[in-house]
Amino acid sequence: MTNDWPDLVKTLNADIRNLRVGTPEVMKAFGGMAMSAGASGALDAKTKELIALAVSVAVRCDDCIGFHAKAAASRGATREEVMETLGMAIYMGAGPSVMYASHALAAFTQFDAEKTAQPAAD
Repeated sequence: MTNDWPDLVKTLNADIRNLRVGTPEVMKAFGGMAMSAGASGALDAKTKELIALAVSVAVRCDDCIGFHAKAAASRGATREEVMETLGMAIYMGAGPSVMYASHALAAFTQFDAEKTAQPAAD
């Protein structure tokens, strides 16, 4: 289990680039699906990322937690929203989800700190 979620995401991004080279059509389709599923509609993009974070916890996907914690932070999710989301993931996943919810919270905290440490763009 990682303690440095931003580093995990950077490493995974490099690995995913290799997949894009090796399986361009598959990864193009996957990227299109991700864009379509994450686009604002009846639910805004932030809410969809919170759902994705909860699913990441429920299915115990460490790498997914990294990506969706980062996306939730970048889309303006608050700590309180993440906590309620993780509460639902715990409820749906019982005991093992408690452990993964702690990982998701650590990941969000790191990305949220990165976001607030960066100077605001004009």
